[in-house]
Amino acid sequence: MSIESKQQEIIEEFSVFSDWMQKYEYIIDLGKDLPVIENDYKTDDNLIKGCQSRVWLHAQLIETGRVQFTADSDAIITKGLVALVVRVFDNELPADIASTDLHFVKAIGLSEHLSPTRSNGLASMIKQIKIYGLAFSANHA
Repeated sequence: MSIESKQQEIIEEFSVFSDWMQKYEYIIDLGKDLPVIENDYKTDDNLIKGCQSRVWLHAQLIETGRVQFTADSDAIITKGLVALVVRVFDNELPADIASTDLHFVKAIGLSEHLSPTRSNGLASMIKQIKIYGLAFSANHA
């Protein structure tokens, strides 16, 4: 499934909810389903800078030339947000990760409904994922 298809799928999932309390509950549920990051990766090097909560993000280039992400957070909504972003970018090519416009965030209304600190944290997560995409693209070229 392409990055664009994954974004469309998320937009469709969120369209069934009539209010933001339901959307927040769904985000929390997504965080509960986030695959557990190995404790070895819960290091300061993998902490996202700019997040009020603690968010760990680990990326590795696998044999297929794609990037595999694992993540975790100590805050339930933030864990759901990182789960959404990882879902879109996991198992994708580095160049695609680096160049994709992440439009689902605006389309589902996250931009307007997150607190400024959560919005900054989400932007930091996305920025870090794109940095991984760029780094793996450069190393893989």
